[in-house]
Amino acid sequence: MNSPSLSNDAPTPDTPVRESDPNFVTALARGLELLRCFRTGEAMLGNQDFVRRTGFPKATVSRLAGTLVQLGYLRYDDSLGKYALDAGVLALGYAYLSASDVVALARPHMLAFAQSYGVSVSLGKRERMEVIYLESIRNDAGVMLGLGVGSRLSLVSSSMGRAYLAALPPARRDRVLAEFSQAFPEQWKQQEGPTRVALADAQQRGYASSFRDWHPAIHACAVAFRPVGEKDLHMLSCSASYGAVEEEVFHRTLAPALVALAGRLSDGV
Repeated sequence: MNSPSLSNDAPTPDTPVRESDPNFVTALARGLELLRCFRTGEAMLGNQDFVRRTGFPKATVSRLAGTLVQLGYLRYDDSLGKYALDAGVLALGYAYLSASDVVALARPHMLAFAQSYGVSVSLGKRERMEVIYLESIRNDAGVMLGLGVGSRLSLVSSSMGRAYLAALPPARRDRVLAEFSQAFPEQWKQQEGPTRVALADAQQRGYASSFRDWHPAIHACAVAFRPVGEKDLHMLSCSASYGAVEEEVFHRTLAPALVALAGRLSDGV
């Protein structure tokens, strides 16, 4: 089964942004970079964390963080001298999700899939060098990772990330992988071999898999698709604890069913 042609994908997050563009507001972009510094599971960050992750001068970080506190996107803990995300960020995120036709369309199908097969089902899309969950239906008692909306996964070792990469035209896929290798050289050094094998396999099968690659307790498969009316690729995945569902079940039953579901969502059914 060959993967569908998705070569007409929209402009991508890896396209360089030119700060010389008259429509580009550098101060705004830098403020958003501070918010992007927070990673899954991190509650608090200090000025040094921001400086290290953005490369901005400490004085710039202090001004940006202070502005974000006043606007309600960060809150400052005086006792710890660190910042946490505040409700303004949550409001933006849930406004996006509540307005998403893709999430609304996919949710009942995902719930039915999870109940029918006893697996967890997730919907995601690329966010820079990661994949972010837009929806997640957990129905596998063996998986206790607490992954939900907003969780982030590796672009190279997760099944959703691999499905995305496999769906790209070769030249663009090479650009994304080159960017990943520059951003995460140590991880790429360890993951390059398995990733390239997995991508070749995904292109041949029409879906991607990650059998204990992203997490030693997780088996998963995923497919990339373009929802009706959308320009960006989205990914659907199903996962289960490796002791609950064998690899062969993913290949024989779950992956074909997931491909069929993605096809229905692409058609808006």
